[in-house]
Amino acid sequence: MNRKSKGINAERDLVHMFWDSGWAAVRTPASGAARFPCPDVIASNRVRKLAIECKTSRDKAKYFQEGDLDGLKGFATAFGAEPWVGVKFNNQKWFFVAPEDLQKTQKGFCITLNSAKVKGVLFEELLQED
Repeated sequence: MNRKSKGINAERDLVHMFWDSGWAAVRTPASGAARFPCPDVIASNRVRKLAIECKTSRDKAKYFQEGDLDGLKGFATAFGAEPWVGVKFNNQKWFFVAPEDLQKTQKGFCITLNSAKVKGVLFEELLQED
């Protein structure tokens, strides 16, 4: 399976996880190709709205371009949603990290598996946050 297919399948799985937990969620396949900022997944339970930029990685670190996070935060602000970065490392559960908890690099931002375990929350914890 190529990287793009792996990422798409992970996003679809995440959408199913939201629906199975009583939340409504959609995958927005235009993200990255649309003229306007658009996260990968939007989810809501009528009380909270989440805008999520999703990434998968077979490595122990995942890098983000600054523009991706600016778009996520801009969309979330305009939509009234909480911005989150969702990362699924190989053989791990989803970790969700607030954009401000990513490490700044010369070209953008980074999250490592170890950092995600410390600063991130798992799916079940994300749904419980107030």
